[in-house]
Parts: sequence; structure tokens; C-alpha cells
Amino acid sequence: MSEARFVPAALGLCTLAAQALGWRPAEFWDATPAELAAALGLTTNTAASGLDRALLEKLMEHDNER
Repeated sequence: MSEARFVPAALGLCTLAAQALGWRPAEFWDATPAELAAALGLTTNTAASGLDRALLEKLMEHDNER
């Protein structure tokens, strides 16, 4: 992708992340494309993530212990 196409696309995605997710620029630039897609709800294949209900509950329990 050329710089002429990358810059407007990146700025548009950064704006979307700021408006929809409340992300600051650093949070946008630190995120991977997959993380951005997931945060925006653009991923549809949850089975591929390896996250099932049991793992989610375990992670939530661990988070509540803090």
C-alpha cells in the first residue's frame, strides 16, 4: 500500500476508533489490526479465537480476585 493510500486510511480508522471505542491515538497505534477488528465487532469467527465459555469464566474469576 502506498503512503498516499495508507495515511488517509489510517487516519480514518484512528478517527473511528476514537469515536466508537474512546481510544486515544496511542491505543490505536498499539493495537494490532486483529485487535481493532475485534473491538469494533468486525470478527465473526469466535471459534477460531480459542475462547470458550469455560475459559472466559476462568479469566473473569481471575480478574475478580484482584
